[in-house]
Amino acid sequence: QVRLVESGGGLVQPGGSLTLSCAASLSISGINVMSWYRQAPGMGRELVATVTNTESTNYADSVKGRFTISRDSPKNTVNLQMNGLKPEDTAVYYCYALRPLSRNTAETVWGQGTQVTVSS
Repeated sequence: QVRLVESGGGLVQPGGSLTLSCAASLSISGINVMSWYRQAPGMGRELVATVTNTESTNYADSVKGRFTISRDSPKNTVNLQMNGLKPEDTAVYYCYALRPLSRNTAETVWGQGTQVTVSS
């Protein structure tokens, strides 16, 4: 099973920037979908951004124009560049991967999460 390790979270002031990284234990070229989700206290987990193995991307409306998801295949890493951060962006951010094992089978994997806090 692929393992995902997030890093880069921390405390940042409103309007600031932060970059999250998700390192995979296997080549991400074999992972069809990698995403970032987030979950605020007492709230459900929401999809923030997705990138496919063909470099297609999608973003939640709340982060469009501010966040950028990208794949760095040589490093087996997916990054989330976050600009113009707002207090409502405060959450635990989770990396997600969908990896096909066969034509009819796939595995889904979650990272352990990294805390992002936006506060003055």
